Amino acid sequence: MADTATTASAAAASAASASSDAPPFQLGKPRFQQTSFYGRFRHFLDIIDPRTLFVTERRLREAVQLLEDYKHGTLRPGVTNEQLWSAQKIKQAILHPDTNEKIFMPFRMSGYIPFGTPIVVGLLLPNQTLASTVFWQWLNQSHNACVNYANRNATKPSPVSKFIQGYLGAVISAVSIAVGLNVLVQKANKFTPATRLLVQRFVPFPAVGPAGDRADTSGPPHAHPGAPSNRHVCAGEIETSQLEPEIARATSSRTVVYNKGL
Repeated sequence: MADTATTASAAAASAASASSDAPPFQLGKPRFQQTSFYGRFRHFLDIIDPRTLFVTERRLREAVQLLEDYKHGTLRPGVTNEQLWSAQKIKQAILHPDTNEKIFMPFRMSGYIPFGTPIVVGLLLPNQTLASTVFWQWLNQSHNACVNYANRNATKPSPVSKFIQGYLGAVISAVSIAVGLNVLVQKANKFTPATRLLVQRFVPFPAVGPAGDRADTSGPPHAHPGAPSNRHVCAGEIETSQLEPEIARATSSRTVVYNKGL
């Protein structure tokens, strides 16, 4: 009995120690300091954490309720900072911050690696035919467009026609560049078969780059951690009072969003 009590006490002490390692919770703020590369890197890892894909509906409701209790000052005693950070991570990974609706799993940032990796592998397959090149480029741009749209800034709705226009432009650009470069490589008589194969492996990169810029028509960047592209994910927020006077005078907002990169 004494051993059991000792074990329980040790477990409680360990839990308290783990909780104390978590920084004080701030609703809507990043857990890790965004003033350093390491902090932004850990923040990015939190965003793409695929474990949030397996969160149950019940756990999601509990997380949302915990944050609501914190917001209204009705938090039950004993709730730790670690629990609050975990709840916020779950909510931000699954629910859109503007619509409060669940984001379809393949289009969440936490799903970008498990659902996007097979597409990347397909893009890099050797000895592709014209049909397979078109298919993988189309699938990649379709996935990117859906991720952008699912994580769009819904506070300023954009017309669907703008989204469709960007999507079609991205697909046409990617397919045209990929097919064109493949044809050029095939006709390059100076290349040995090994060199030709190596060069073909790099064709998807110039095809994806310009097309990705065309596809990003989801509106102004979001400051929330679930946004789709690097310039969105790494957005920061700063008090207007900390800006240069000429910039501060140009806005009436208390805070502004900016792109600080990773």
